[in-house]
Amino acid sequence: MGQQIDRLKFGVTLSNRGVVMGIRTAKDLLQMADRVEQSELFDSVWVGDALYVNRRLDAIPLLAAIAGRTERILMGPATMGSFALRNPLVFAYEWASIDQIAGGRTRLIVTAGGGGEALWKAESIALGVPPEERRKRVYEHIRILKHLWHKDKEAFEGAFYKFADLVLEPKPRNPDCPIWTGTNATRLATGGADMASGGSDYALKQCGRLADGWMTHSAAPRAIHNSWNKILAVARENGRATDWFDNCIYHHIYIDENRDRALQESKSFLDRYYSADYTRERLETWLTYGSPKECIEGLKAFRGCGARRMTLRISTATREFEQFDRLINEVLPYVNEGESSFGMEA
Repeated sequence: MGQQIDRLKFGVTLSNRGVVMGIRTAKDLLQMADRVEQSELFDSVWVGDALYVNRRLDAIPLLAAIAGRTERILMGPATMGSFALRNPLVFAYEWASIDQIAGGRTRLIVTAGGGGEALWKAESIALGVPPEERRKRVYEHIRILKHLWHKDKEAFEGAFYKFADLVLEPKPRNPDCPIWTGTNATRLATGGADMASGGSDYALKQCGRLADGWMTHSAAPRAIHNSWNKILAVARENGRATDWFDNCIYHHIYIDENRDRALQESKSFLDRYYSADYTRERLETWLTYGSPKECIEGLKAFRGCGARRMTLRISTATREFEQFDRLINEVLPYVNEGESSFGMEA
């Protein structure tokens, strides 16, 4: 069995794409990070990352700024979609420096990125990374970062990079600076895709073999439960201790007593944010909305499934600070009350 955690820890995902959209300023993002730091209901803050797909304020300087003005909360990208496109020898140095500024509070979550397929491919080609190599490079880059953070002057030879005699300094403040992978739990649970599509079995095994944690989204508690147990099993099969493995659900929320209005506000924001036209069915997989009571019950459903953390993006263009106040006063204080109902349906 996997590690079953009954209580959820919460974070906030900042909408750094909002700077490009004209609905947030850099100051807004930093002020929200300050509010997260000040509330004991949260222990983490996260930012998005992309380059030419879903353009936004760059995650690296934003996280460095947050690191310099906070002392308590964890921080990281949700997720680092440009990871395979960045030079890993440079990125290892950049991330180690951020972890130094943060005092060891970073969590690096990496993926191959998402967005429209045509632009995703065009971005890859323009930056010199064949699209078919992008997912493979994610895993080699993880190995490179861990190599440079733990070994000096030792040769590294991979499919894409070879080097020797290098010493990276400073190292991360946290000697075990965690690197997680982000994957889709539903595909992981069903085993319905292959390596070329970034799908379940390959991504699952690589998470268990190489990563220190896992982030997922758009999945029901049962899919998260099954996927998390699979990841832990693969890690153990590879001789890795798993008691320190961590995970986080990437989710969205909007609070309004009028449920239809809450859905419409969220859809309007998310459609614009991701340049999409989401169906109600799709939104239901990664959005909790409605009255405070409905939101409490929606979040409670994830307790006990193996999820340790949940980061919430407040899904509104104009009411983020108002919604934050409702979240900390009317919803989050009650989510961890009582017993978990997970598994009672079995």
